[in-house]
Amino acid sequence: MGIKPSPGLRKRGEVWHIEKIYRGVRIYESTGTGDLEEAERHLRRRIEQIREESIHGTRRPRTFEEAATRFLLENKDQRAIDRAGYALKRIMPHLGRVNLDQIHGKSLEPYIETRRADGVAAGTITREITVVRRILSLASRVWRDEQGRPWLDTPPLLSNAKGAARKPRPITWDEQARLFRELPGYLAEMALFAVNTGCRQEEICAMRWEWECEVSGTDHTVFVLPGEITKNARERIVPLNGVARSIVEARRGKHPEHVFSYGGHRLDRMTNKAWYKAREAAELPSVRVHDLRHTFGMRLRAAGVSFEDRQDLLGHHAGRITTHYSRAEIARLIECVERLCATEGERKPEMALVRRRK
Repeated sequence: MGIKPSPGLRKRGEVWHIEKIYRGVRIYESTGTGDLEEAERHLRRRIEQIREESIHGTRRPRTFEEAATRFLLENKDQRAIDRAGYALKRIMPHLGRVNLDQIHGKSLEPYIETRRADGVAAGTITREITVVRRILSLASRVWRDEQGRPWLDTPPLLSNAKGAARKPRPITWDEQARLFRELPGYLAEMALFAVNTGCRQEEICAMRWEWECEVSGTDHTVFVLPGEITKNARERIVPLNGVARSIVEARRGKHPEHVFSYGGHRLDRMTNKAWYKAREAAELPSVRVHDLRHTFGMRLRAAGVSFEDRQDLLGHHAGRITTHYSRAEIARLIECVERLCATEGERKPEMALVRRRK
């Protein structure tokens, strides 16, 4: 029989975590080890720190992991918290065990270099660093210990990742066929839905059946996305063309709440191992899921859809747009996306810029 762990120690996977309240202080963090004896020592150190703080008024050091955990718990109901959690998952191996007062301008350099080696754009890295800045700001300006002292005296200055912004990379019909052929069925459906609706991957993963609405007087339906999941925090209407409708019908009844699922569970993102494996097999290593949205916009333009209608279909806020469309306006938007079906069937020649030979 193995040694019984102390109360408050829980093993998740291969690592021991602390879930304990001591003297009114909640300890909720990873010990960073799978060895029980080492985890026990870590727990005793944390209890002693809290005791010293309570008795002698010593401000105990807080790790970035502790601060990040508090941030996620306090904002668990906020819009886009999943994206922040994903960023922190990437940052934690580099910063998690570091005390807040030991973080400085160069602390994130190993993380930045790792992300660059993975081919991540500078803009994406900078957005992830913004989450770190937010947490350090809260630790300095908002969060206080039992004696009313801030967790951190002054937040450090963190530089953004430098590099050119990545340009959109729409795909051709032939590239689409190659890529989608390599994707597993559930992911191919989601990708095909993306190039026919222009939805972002966060919107597709979150899409619920309750957001589907009938268009009065027709046999068409649209999805009305709430502002909680859209990038600009405004409701967005998603008209469906024939391809998108067929995908929705094929998904109907497979999950009680979400349109897209896998193994009975909602997906958090499309950029998973299967996506990366498929794009390598299709020899399209630079194509991102977001490029499917760029492809949708490019094809609308090639099909002669007006700028105003493209803005509506992409969910760009122009000050005049609401979800209170008339039936005629919705019919026009459906007609616009139906043009993509015709284009796909005809397989019109691709237009491309060809560099002149000198």
